[in-house]
Amino acid sequence: MSQMRPPASAGPGSAARAGGAPSSAQAWGDALAAVAAGMIAMLVVAALGLWATGAGDLPGGAFPRVVAVVVVMAAGGSVELSGEAGIIARTNAAIDVVPLSVTLAGALVTAAVFLWPLRLRAVAGTQELLGRVARTALLWLLLLLLLALAARHSFRVPVGGGVTEDVTEDLGAAPTAGFRADVPATLGFGLLWVLAVLALTFIVSRRAPLSSRLLRFQRSVRPPAFAMLSVLLGYVAIGLIVGLVSLITQGHPAETLASMLFGLPNLAWIALGVGMGGAWQGHVAQGIGLPMPPVLDQVLRGRGGNRTLDMGAVAAYDGRAWLLVAVAAVVLLAGGFLAAVRSPARMPPWRHALEMAVALALTLLVVGLVTRISAHYGLSLVGVGDLGGGLRGAVSLQPDLLRLVAAGAAWGLVTGFLGSLLARRVRHPGDVRDAQAPTPGDGER
Repeated sequence: MSQMRPPASAGPGSAARAGGAPSSAQAWGDALAAVAAGMIAMLVVAALGLWATGAGDLPGGAFPRVVAVVVVMAAGGSVELSGEAGIIARTNAAIDVVPLSVTLAGALVTAAVFLWPLRLRAVAGTQELLGRVARTALLWLLLLLLLALAARHSFRVPVGGGVTEDVTEDLGAAPTAGFRADVPATLGFGLLWVLAVLALTFIVSRRAPLSSRLLRFQRSVRPPAFAMLSVLLGYVAIGLIVGLVSLITQGHPAETLASMLFGLPNLAWIALGVGMGGAWQGHVAQGIGLPMPPVLDQVLRGRGGNRTLDMGAVAAYDGRAWLLVAVAAVVLLAGGFLAAVRSPARMPPWRHALEMAVALALTLLVVGLVTRISAHYGLSLVGVGDLGGGLRGAVSLQPDLLRLVAAGAAWGLVTGFLGSLLARRVRHPGDVRDAQAPTPGDGER
């Protein structure tokens, strides 16, 4: 009979394995695992991208600190740039861009490890879920604080050596460049970043348990949210294939690899928006080289004010750009089909269309916000002010949010309706019964 009793030495984590709340030590361990895994993923991708750009040769052992800067920017943090040459010259520079390859790697890994202890549970208490989120956010902020403190460095810029080097040293005009993370801003935006990642994890994943009060919303929110995530990741996968082909066939492997490791989602999601009829306004100064596809460089580069990046402008340089419309139609129709398959069987097509329209409009709003670029540099001599020519430049790319949201809503209505029609005969067993049955968990716990 003693063999029929549960072992007394099951340990403090047995309750969690049986589906209950975890012990305090295990809960902190789960949070630390999620945070550490996500941070390591971001550091690895950032380091590989910088290595591809040749940043491993930076003077003064700056490479690890530059890696920290990239991760800080990927988590929504802010970085200040500085430079001077004694009393002779000073620089004014700033950069605001999100390296979304690094961001996406950290978000996916953090979400996957965060969900792993919860994968076998359908329902969890609100207090437990909030506790898990709070512990994860706190540990994330601690690691991000350490990274932000490390993300600062200054180093001398060589000016030719020999007599020139000696003269600049004697005049106190040896040029230096530096950077430092804005710690308060980094922690503020970093908190928003991790909370957004965890919130999207619960919104998108069917493996994420919810409290009984929220179960009623999962059938209306999760299918279109999962479809949108699939669309975004699908575009990243397409961009990865295109990048690998370019890497093999068109030369410039280091530049192409750096673009993929830093900004593959940036480029892929801009392609999604452009293919749907969205637009960005931007400009690239003549003296600045950027790792971007040639057609984008041609559209944005030049003298004068901002230029419009949309389907018409891109197609004027390369007629093959119209393929972006076809790709968008296929991928979004697949997204509408996927959302319909994961929704209750008896949901009418018009409701699928409305849900898809809202989801896609919000998705393109977020895409526009995270793909913005703003960077400038300038040099002033003995306080005269910014000089023109090759000593001053700027890069900007700002979304036309109204146009993006409108395009998302229009495409969502069409692809959501058509996807629902295509999914009518593709239902998993039990869908009809589930649609007629009350929502699981209503009134429970």
